[in-house]
Amino acid sequence: MFFIGIDVSKAKLDCSLLLDVASSKRRAKSVANSKTGITDLLTWCAKQHVACHELHAIMEGTGVYHEQAALALSDAGATVSIVNPAQVKDFGRSLGVRTKTDGVDSWVLARYGALLHPKPWAPPAPEARVLQALLSRREAIAQDLQRERNRLEKADATDTPLLIRDSIANSLAFLEQQLTKLQQNIDDHINKHPNLKADRDLLVSIPAVGPQVGNHLLAVMHTHQFQSAEQLAAYLGLVPVERQSGTSIHGRPRLSKAGPARIRAILYMAAIVGTQHNPHIKALYLRLQDRGKSKMSALGAAMRKLVHLCFGVLKTRKPYQPNYAI
Repeated sequence: MFFIGIDVSKAKLDCSLLLDVASSKRRAKSVANSKTGITDLLTWCAKQHVACHELHAIMEGTGVYHEQAALALSDAGATVSIVNPAQVKDFGRSLGVRTKTDGVDSWVLARYGALLHPKPWAPPAPEARVLQALLSRREAIAQDLQRERNRLEKADATDTPLLIRDSIANSLAFLEQQLTKLQQNIDDHINKHPNLKADRDLLVSIPAVGPQVGNHLLAVMHTHQFQSAEQLAAYLGLVPVERQSGTSIHGRPRLSKAGPARIRAILYMAAIVGTQHNPHIKALYLRLQDRGKSKMSALGAAMRKLVHLCFGVLKTRKPYQPNYAI
């Protein structure tokens, strides 16, 4: 197996093909971040006597610019791993790397793959990718709508010309129409695919998991592979991080916040509802407060519990059971 590190940017892919692990002998290549660029990269690898099925590509999961390359390489028969940027950064430091260039970053990624053998990435199903895109678009429209509402509030508080008010009103009407249409598209898409519909029905059977929480977790769990509830909680940034050393450092444990912030915000509101209406979460929340934990610490645990419940109903294929082993 040959390891190739790919440093991804919007316009290009900087690649380092590791030909020999022991000597770190490598070849470098930069191609456009496009379908044509991926074809050029595979042609170049073939000239280095490396076939697609012998190639293990390692790239960081940053933004969306890696997705096209990851899908194209996977479809071509290469093994692809999407790794955590923070872990790669720490790995580079352990190698004594201080220089920060695209070429060096790609070499570090190749070395990371060769030494640590990260697990292969499996492309999500097409319907899961469509759902993720629909939810992202809905979120963008919702943010635009809130900004326009804020502008209307300011217009009401000031002497704003009528033309400006009309412009804001027209924009609000358009965005509200788009938001309603996108929500209908999301519901239609889920209902059209039995696997998505069945999983969402299981998720929303949990008290405190409404349609929006269910849809976002549905997209996360169908576009990533999680072997345990702990892995899912870690991806969402809900695991506590200890900060203690010797006798002088006794920091309070905090959530790692390593995952998507928007989903954490949604889960936070759901956890608040859960402390009142979900028996498992309520029992945990009260128990932790009785032990002297702060409200924020108890809410963090409630968020993790909610995620564990979501993972559980999908793994067991059974709806939520309020009396199960409280």
